[in-house]
Amino acid sequence: MTGRDSAEVDFIEELRLRRWARENYVARDQRDASWHPIILEEMHRKDQDLIGRQTSDAFAASKS
Repeated sequence: MTGRDSAEVDFIEELRLRRWARENYVARDQRDASWHPIILEEMHRKDQDLIGRQTSDAFAASKS
C-alpha cells in the first residue's frame, strides 16, 4: 500500500479496492483524482500491464 490514506485500509479492503479498479478500469484521462489512492495506483499498474502486452504482441507479430 502507498499513500497516507492507505494506512487506514486493512488488507481485505485493499484487495477489494484493487479488484474494483481492475474490473472498472478507465483510461487515465477519464479518472477522477478524488478516487482512493489504491484505486488510482491499481489502474496505473493496469496501464503498465497493457503497455507490456502491446509491446509483447508487437514483438510476436514482427517474428511471424
